[in-house]
Amino acid sequence: MVALSSREAVSAVSPLLGQISMDLPFDAVATGILGMLPTASFAMMGFFAMPLQRRIRLEHLLLVAMLLTTLGQAGRAVGWNVLAFLIFTCIAMLGIGLVNVVAPPLLMKYFPDRIGFLAALHITLLGVSTAVAAQCAIPLGSLFGWRFSTGIWAVLSALAAIPWLILLAAKRAAASSRSGPSNDGPPVFRNIVKPWKSSIGWGTALVFAGCSSNTFAALTWLPVVLVDRGMSQESAGSMLALYSILALPVALIVPMVVVRMPRPLPVAVVFVVAFAIGYGGIIFAPPASAAVWVVVAGLGQGAYSFAFTMINKRTRTQAGSGSLSAFAQGTGYALASIGPFLFALLHSPGGSWLLSFSMLGAWLAVLVAGAIMVNKPRMFEDHSPSPKEHQGSTKQRRHHVAERKCDTNV
Repeated sequence: MVALSSREAVSAVSPLLGQISMDLPFDAVATGILGMLPTASFAMMGFFAMPLQRRIRLEHLLLVAMLLTTLGQAGRAVGWNVLAFLIFTCIAMLGIGLVNVVAPPLLMKYFPDRIGFLAALHITLLGVSTAVAAQCAIPLGSLFGWRFSTGIWAVLSALAAIPWLILLAAKRAAASSRSGPSNDGPPVFRNIVKPWKSSIGWGTALVFAGCSSNTFAALTWLPVVLVDRGMSQESAGSMLALYSILALPVALIVPMVVVRMPRPLPVAVVFVVAFAIGYGGIIFAPPASAAVWVVVAGLGQGAYSFAFTMINKRTRTQAGSGSLSAFAQGTGYALASIGPFLFALLHSPGGSWLLSFSMLGAWLAVLVAGAIMVNKPRMFEDHSPSPKEHQGSTKQRRHHVAERKCDTNV
């Protein structure tokens, strides 16, 4: 239910931008900011998630995420100006970003023996969430207005919190019936490798940066590009839904394949090629064939499934998964937030979209670089310290030994 409610806030707005602009004066800069808010907010929450995970249980963090998502979607539906709309959108995206970070360690905590299947289920429902909101945006907006169309999804976010409230109530009842303290607290992060000192950490971050910059640029700008090429708003909204729904088949397959491959680089390369071919068709092919190229580009979204699955494939502990997830998504989404914003700025009204899509092509090269860095079969927790780190740790141990000798003499 959490996964099913974690993407409507992203895809429910872009098909309605024309309708929203009649009430709120969105210009190119404001639209560019709106496009970069998902990745920027995901990045911000990724950076904050590590200290939060040290102090707060994952289940409680998930409930906070649901509250933020609900509040943000309901708030922007009553937004009275562009600034208010953007602020509440940011709140909703912060909630989704927190879900992104805590989902991998929660899967590691509850289903360590079924990582591939549960990752596939989670990512599949993310695709359903994205596609349903995109497809329903225009019909709901035509019937009830854009405020209802963007705000109704807050109900689903609120409902998603209920099973977790029940779970936590059951855990509390079980803990109170036992003698002694419960050990179901936040994950222990002692002796966990610093992810910014690990090639796996940086590689996973680059994969997230490459796939997210492409995916969120498309979720924001694909309808605008297609309308600019002569397609109706309704058809462009359907193309966005088609693009989004194509995340489902790859989400079902990719995690199951990746967990069985010692070196899954070829999987990432396939998605990069799909993105590149699809973009070429969208730009240069006749608009009548747009659906074909949207399908091809949509299959490239499997790169997100690849990135999500690699977090738990390259870790063996809940704390390691949480640490890698927070850093990779925080850094990756921070880099990716540039993509949707530049996509807007590189296009001049009435001009070609070639520069904008060329910029996304550069991010595909970043994705490949990251996939190469995480391709080698090794675990995040087994990162070897650099000679300087090792020397520092040796000096620290000698210092502690000297202190113990001094204490013994005293």
